[in-house]
Formats: sequence, structure tokens, C-alpha cells
Amino acid sequence: MNKKEFIDILKNQLYGLPKEDIDEILYDYEEHFSVGLGRGKLEDEISKELGDPKKIAKSYKAHIVIENAQNNPTPTNIVKAVIATIALGLFNLIFVLGPFIGLVGVLIGLFGAALGITVAGIGAFFGSIFAPVFGGNVSVNPIGAAFMGIGTTALGILFLILNIYVVKFAYKGTVKYLKYNIDIIKK
Repeated sequence: MNKKEFIDILKNQLYGLPKEDIDEILYDYEEHFSVGLGRGKLEDEISKELGDPKKIAKSYKAHIVIENAQNNPTPTNIVKAVIATIALGLFNLIFVLGPFIGLVGVLIGLFGAALGITVAGIGAFFGSIFAPVFGGNVSVNPIGAAFMGIGTTALGILFLILNIYVVKFAYKGTVKYLKYNIDIIKK
């Protein structure tokens, strides 16, 4: 493939990235061709050494999406980063998607447990207050049960706060893992 074909394919595959990023990437590959031609190589040889322009574009897109996820942490950005990394190959489907789904499942479970503890504490508090009023069978001291409900609610809220920090840590860890994964693929 000659230089024009290589650059055209690369440019088309980089569609959707910011113009300044596309211009910088294309400039770098123009330089690769200039240096190679200066050393007496043919355009076909240079394009073979550089690799498939479609794979190069996917790698750049994944890298930029991961950087965006790191600089602007939102659930949408991390999902886009995971999808962009998976698009790089079958290896990533196994080693990125599996752990990501497992991590999301654990985080949802932790939030569910925290929410359950909080709701149970609220229920215990109001149950201890209203049970004597409505003639419920109270086998414990209502004041002690009310304080137990307050304590359980506070524990649930603390667990929710802890989960927020766990999510932030997991987000940063996921971004680092995606970067590491892309580095492995490039080598």
C-alpha cells in the first residue's frame, strides 16, 4: 500500500476524534514516511513496517477514550473506554469484559447491601415507635429498639459512603487496567 492509501485509510478510521488529535496523528505518520523515504525505503515497505492503519486507528481511539475517562470520570465514559478496548481484539473480550462485569456486579451488590441495612434501620426505628401505638407485640424495650434502629441506619449510611469511595477506587483501577491492557497489545 502506498503512502496516500495508508494515510487516507488512517484518516477515515480516525473519524470521530477531535480534529487536532487527527492532525497530530496524521503528521506523525507523514513523518514516518518522510524518514523512511529518506533512508531509501519504498512506500510499500514503510506501510508494512507501520502495520494495519485500521488497527492503528482503533488503538489511538481506545487510548483517547481511556484518557477522556480518566480526566472526566463518569459511568458513560468508563463504559465507552471498556468498549473501545474490547474492540481491539478477542483477547480483550475475555480479559477486559469479564473482570469489568464482575466488578460492576460486586459494586451493585455492595450498594444493595448498604441500602438494605439503611432501610432495615429506618424500619426498626419506626417499628419500635409505632408498635406500641398500634398494639403490636413488643418483646423488647421500645426505646432500646429505637436506638438500635438509629444505629443500624447510621451503619447503613456509613456503608453507602464507603461504597462511594470503593467506586472511585474501582474507577481509577479500571482506567489503569485498560491502559495497561492497551500497552500489552501494542507490544
